[in-house]
Amino acid sequence: MTHRRFLSMTSVCIATAMTLAAAAAQAQNWPTKPVSIVVPFPAGGTTDVLARAIATKLSPAIGQPVVVENKPGAGATLGAAIVAKVNDGGHTLLMGAVHHTVATNVYKNLSYNFEKDFAPITTVAMVPNVMVVSAKAPYASVNDLVAAAKAKPGKMSYGSNGNGTAQHMIGTQFQLETGTELLHVPYKGSAPLTTDLLGGQVDMSFDTITPVLPFIKEGRLKPLAVTTATRSPTLPNVPTLKEQGVNVDIGTWFGLLVPAKTPKDVVTRLNTEVVKILRSPDFVKQMHDIGAEPVGNTPEEMARQISAETEKFAALIKAGRIALD
Repeated sequence: MTHRRFLSMTSVCIATAMTLAAAAAQAQNWPTKPVSIVVPFPAGGTTDVLARAIATKLSPAIGQPVVVENKPGAGATLGAAIVAKVNDGGHTLLMGAVHHTVATNVYKNLSYNFEKDFAPITTVAMVPNVMVVSAKAPYASVNDLVAAAKAKPGKMSYGSNGNGTAQHMIGTQFQLETGTELLHVPYKGSAPLTTDLLGGQVDMSFDTITPVLPFIKEGRLKPLAVTTATRSPTLPNVPTLKEQGVNVDIGTWFGLLVPAKTPKDVVTRLNTEVVKILRSPDFVKQMHDIGAEPVGNTPEEMARQISAETEKFAALIKAGRIALD
């Protein structure tokens, strides 16, 4: 080995060691400033409610303020695109959701790759979706609504939290399974959607339980079905779509992620702290009160979940012939 080559290899080793040392130091000192959780929907929806619940508990655990930032738009992809470009050592998190596994297949020109550009931390919660209509609507069951929809194809509308969201996918599969033709009305989030649903501007929605539960309890919205395979403990008297002859099994999961360049030690620390929160008795009760079931899995388990959901929705998107720019 020549002297020059030896010096070159030594320089590479030193540089590598310095990089690893810097990363380790960064992880050890994290967090060095306030942490942000980006919510890709407006305030008031399930994603926002979960992020704020986590932020309240995470802040004292890590010794820094945890701020929730709402960045709605483009079916939750705008907020994800913002976080994907950040490289701040794990100080910016994304409250992601099942919607992002849909977006991977439905949007042609995403500026990020959800599986490659993000590192999962943990799945925060699973929340069933529920098919709701105004309390003034004449439908007592899903069959009543299907009959009305078939009588006027393309006239009845359903709202969603945006193109490429889980609600959009539920509406798509509902139409495929029932042979109906519904008008899809995309919103930027649950709050504006629920306002229009209550006001009669849209006929139904397949939103998560959390934002519509208060109105169900008040008697202003009528739940016709839960969209998951089993009934929700929060709405035990509401049958599933499957029980009413419609083969739909789609719920909504929510989880925290960071940009892929985040040091692994920071991801591990975040997983430890967040899972601890998710398993605390008061947080579990808080989640059950809004119809959510805390999860708290490993980053590897969440990564497998994302991969499986992405593949699942690819088939539905193809069947529904959905494509967005």
